[in-house]
Amino acid sequence: MYKRQVLAAALAFALLLCGCSGAETNHKAPQRAAVESGERQFAQPSDGDFIAIFSTSLGEVRAVLYPDAAPMAVQNFVGLARSGYYDNTVIWRAQYGFAVQGGDATGTGTGGSTIWSNNPYPLEADAGLKHYAGALCAAFAAGGDATGGNSQFYFVTALPDSVSSSDLQAELTANGYTDAQVAAYAAVGGLPYLDNTDTVFGQVYAGMEVVDAMACVDTVKDDDGNDTFCPTEEAAITINHVTITTYTAEADNGLDTVG
Repeated sequence: MYKRQVLAAALAFALLLCGCSGAETNHKAPQRAAVESGERQFAQPSDGDFIAIFSTSLGEVRAVLYPDAAPMAVQNFVGLARSGYYDNTVIWRAQYGFAVQGGDATGTGTGGSTIWSNNPYPLEADAGLKHYAGALCAAFAAGGDATGGNSQFYFVTALPDSVSSSDLQAELTANGYTDAQVAAYAAVGGLPYLDNTDTVFGQVYAGMEVVDAMACVDTVKDDDGNDTFCPTEEAAITINHVTITTYTAEADNGLDTVG
């Protein structure tokens, strides 16, 4: 019951965002306050943690990865990044208040690959990782195998007040979310209806303003019938390169952090 109710609300919200026109323009990036939370996704990375550095046409995004919680998703992402798979690919989907998605070398959202001869890998839903704003998540190709992921990924760009409803927070509590998780969702927003449906394998810790900028570009509605919005040709977002390395506080000194 809970999942159906939340999904219905989310779809209604998405329709409000998308409207009836064939384009989306003039979005304003949200103001995101620093978050004080004991949840793992809001902790500063520790020396030695795996991180991914996304060099894009709109700026740099840094995300910490969680190989202990989502080993196959991280292994696949890291392997593809190191092979250059993501070089010069595009963010093919940009939906304000929802997510920005890339990782498809075809640039269409219908393709994808894995390091295992293109075979998909299973869902890795960890109880300690949620679809908070800034979460880095594994995605599926449109119309693809719903049981497994491939090379595609998305960043959650839900608005800070997207889980502000006391009724929704009460439903989260009733469905086993901890007080800290509910408080984190209330503080930063997110997509709780995707928890246990998609794999969270990382979290943005620097450059969230770049991710939000991606969600604010001019878009046009795809003709796939799913209310999917894609950047216009003039607003195309390129992922130049994804660097995989380990975090050191010294190297990240001076970066604006998230959470």
